[in-house]
Amino acid sequence: MQIAREPESKASNATADSQEQPNGQDKKPRDSKGWDGKLRIDRNVMVQGQDADADADSDSEEEEESAAPPDKIEADEELTAEFEDDVEDIDLVQCRIRDIEALKLERFTKLKGLCLRQNLIQEPVFPENLNNTLKELDLYDNLISHIRGLDGLTQLTSLDLSFNKIKHIKRVNHLQKLTDLYLVQNSVKTIENLEGLSLLRNLELGGNRIRVIQGLETLTALEELWLGKNKLTALGGLSTLTNLRILSIQANRLTAFSGLESLTALEELHASHNAITSLSGLEANTSLRVIDISWNPITSLEGLESLQKLEELWASYCQLQSFDDVERVLADKEALTTVYFEGTPLQRRQPVLYRNKVRLALPRIHQIDASE
Repeated sequence: MQIAREPESKASNATADSQEQPNGQDKKPRDSKGWDGKLRIDRNVMVQGQDADADADSDSEEEEESAAPPDKIEADEELTAEFEDDVEDIDLVQCRIRDIEALKLERFTKLKGLCLRQNLIQEPVFPENLNNTLKELDLYDNLISHIRGLDGLTQLTSLDLSFNKIKHIKRVNHLQKLTDLYLVQNSVKTIENLEGLSLLRNLELGGNRIRVIQGLETLTALEELWLGKNKLTALGGLSTLTNLRILSIQANRLTAFSGLESLTALEELHASHNAITSLSGLEANTSLRVIDISWNPITSLEGLESLQKLEELWASYCQLQSFDDVERVLADKEALTTVYFEGTPLQRRQPVLYRNKVRLALPRIHQIDASE
């Protein structure tokens, strides 16, 4: 079973306004809205009864937890009838499941992967026989408000709780074998209670309400951090993440690059749709191969001079003014094969001559904007 990931792993799910990548890696967040690469479900197909207004919910977890539990509607046990007792993966997508207990999962003695995405689950409850076998759990797009019911699932390596109604990160730090944790498009305001997840490599928190990067100090194995479409106004709290390779901070409220100095292993930086005015602050990130600064009011490429491993620069709809600046900063980048300057003054002033001018400034380039 494949837990929710980039579009290539769940081809049936539509990526919002996504663009095909020149190198075939659909993983990169490239859509026109600066989204983080995880919005792949058409919300119009959501089942009736799902609350669309998360803001109307109470902010107090204690108040919510004191409410009476919802009435359970028995799921059709026949949903699992076709599976053999020794099956290792079960996918039950969009089956209107409310009650996990009614699925009678007790008989599956070797279950490693369980996918229950796009159902109506509010209270995850799992039989004890899964505690020693289950490694991948996908509860993407349900009605879960609180993280619980996972106490015994200590063998989990991948947990997807994206597109639910979760406000607080709780009761996951005992899952010490987790390598991938997805909490995309919830209502999380604070990054917290992740201590102990020393093996975590990938953390996806895009589409929440996070204002401050914090609580990540102990996640020293982290390689990918996705924070797009939050409410960040500054970068910080990243200094211990020296193994980080991919950082997505798209669609926030950032005005500058700062606090990235210790991320010397960083290879991809996705920072489109912010209010960044300068590329100063990236001088130490010499491992960077891909930079996306599209839709920022950046007027110059000054600050990229030391990035000799740069392969792709996405700067569409920035305010770049001078081809001399492009040549001065980028001409010596031998690995650079792709540039995007669409919508900049470079392209708008002389659209007919634009591509030739890019080629003259950067003769090694293989791709300009969407065309090779």
